[in-house]
Amino acid sequence: MPAVTVREVVVAVGAGAEALRGDLALPSSPASVVLFAHGSGSSRFSPRNRAVAATLRQAGLGTLLLDLLTVTEERIDDATGRLRFDIPLLARRLVAAIDWLGAEPDTAGAPVGLFGASTGAAAALRAAAERPARVHAVVSRGGRPDLAGDALPQVRAPVLLLVGGRDEQVLDLNRDAARRMVAPCRLAVVPGATHLFTEPGTLEQVAAAARDWFLGPGDLPR
Repeated sequence: MPAVTVREVVVAVGAGAEALRGDLALPSSPASVVLFAHGSGSSRFSPRNRAVAATLRQAGLGTLLLDLLTVTEERIDDATGRLRFDIPLLARRLVAAIDWLGAEPDTAGAPVGLFGASTGAAAALRAAAERPARVHAVVSRGGRPDLAGDALPQVRAPVLLLVGGRDEQVLDLNRDAARRMVAPCRLAVVPGATHLFTEPGTLEQVAAAARDWFLGPGDLPR
């Protein structure tokens, strides 16, 4: 497959008095832009999310890897670990980023996909529920969709839940969350994988499944 030419820029998305830092990468005429919501204690530099993002861009999708906490908040979270579990706060940040993408000339016409990892998956689902007209698909990697709470049945975009076969507790939580979904939902188990998908070949499976979901989320009946 030939390499896709991608334009990469560092962006700032408004979040109150400060701004969230992000890395926006756009192929020409992207089919959609996938906004990443990283897991607890991580950032836009997450090597796993960046590996997935590279696969998506090769398929012609744009990506926005975003820090969901400001610089000041990151310092607080490093000391307390509290903000990384503030799902309503993280969801509001994602909604702000969705609106920002809708206002930017280069991305205004592109639908938005959401890729959430760990606690970021719960925030992604809450954001999808708040912006049903903008979000066309959601993918969760080793996520905690149960933390989305009452927002789960309000999600309208097709949802793919990717869970490692050896991540048994999280797998049970994902099964329970899938039963609460009204939107089309598929639970896919990656054999032999643990929570962080560090086993050989497992992250590549995640990236390929996410790519296919964002390119064709209409494959599931509504």
